[in-house]
Amino acid sequence: MSYRVVTWGTGNVGAYAVRAVINHPELELIGHIVSSPEKAGRDVSELANLGEPSGIIATDDIDAALALAPDCVVYTAHSETRMMEAAEDQARCLRAGINVVSSSLFMLQYPDNPGIAFLADPLRSACEEGNTTCFNNGIDPGFANDTMPLTFTGLSEHWSSIRMREVVNYATYEQEHTIREVMGFGYPLDHDCMLFQEGMLSLGWGGAVWSVAAGLAVTLDRVYEVHERLPLSADVTNAMGLFKAGTTGAMRFEVRGVVDGRDAIVLEHVTRITDDIAPEWPQGKGYRVIIEGEPRMEIAMDMEDSNGDHAVGGVIQTATAIVNAIPVVVEHAAGLVAAMDLPKITGKGLYKPAAG
Repeated sequence: MSYRVVTWGTGNVGAYAVRAVINHPELELIGHIVSSPEKAGRDVSELANLGEPSGIIATDDIDAALALAPDCVVYTAHSETRMMEAAEDQARCLRAGINVVSSSLFMLQYPDNPGIAFLADPLRSACEEGNTTCFNNGIDPGFANDTMPLTFTGLSEHWSSIRMREVVNYATYEQEHTIREVMGFGYPLDHDCMLFQEGMLSLGWGGAVWSVAAGLAVTLDRVYEVHERLPLSADVTNAMGLFKAGTTGAMRFEVRGVVDGRDAIVLEHVTRITDDIAPEWPQGKGYRVIIEGEPRMEIAMDMEDSNGDHAVGGVIQTATAIVNAIPVVVEHAAGLVAAMDLPKITGKGLYKPAAG
């Protein structure tokens, strides 16, 4: 069976989502939505740098794209400074009887996360109205801190703590607005960036902590957050421009879930824009799940794209985490779902012989 898909957004994740849809044997790309008139009228392959024309012409006419009656919309449009608008975009699809998979509202990784009812409730109502299913996920928040920890605790005799850690150099991420304005790289250490405003870390990544707690049937006493930032010792230039010495060049944050008075479920990020900063912090190029218990387990997932770039590898995984879920989301009962609600998602049908 082939599922008809419209993609929405051709940004950092969206371009790879388009590629993943085109290459998936169970999916048929029938339309693509863009937000700017400059992109409208162009072949989606041009926008996503895919080479051969696809025959799918991008449009900024949302009604026209949804009138194609796709089974699912892959929504990757920017949301960090327009959460309510992104939620309404998704609700619009859902009310029209179109399922949605998305990486944009990553705070809905676990829809029952306390404090996000303002996003979750309207989407639940839209799912009910349209008899549709909505899945917001990715790699982080997403697979690396909901599916990975829950899967491997299944090998435990008992566990006492779980840490989900991301270590990434974002120098090649090439989302300058996110890196500078949301995360505060290139600004003074005390800059009041969006990421570190009160409650924002818990809003964005608290779902990972609540999801693991729910999956393991433990009660959280509370969830709280900590962070620290370190300055660059020298100017750094990358594809996003100049980052001056003395400004933020590395950051580390944790969202901690407390069980029985102890930090038992912890989401940790270690983020740099140059490898030589903060050598005392955890090193790596991907994800770790560290489970203390019997036995102790440390599960590593390092990734890179075909050019050896781990940050881009993670972006691809964000796209594939939602695109490969389309068949099970479309067939699932209506509602706003988390990863634990869905059957196992695999690479069925995605075999491709290695070059050479």
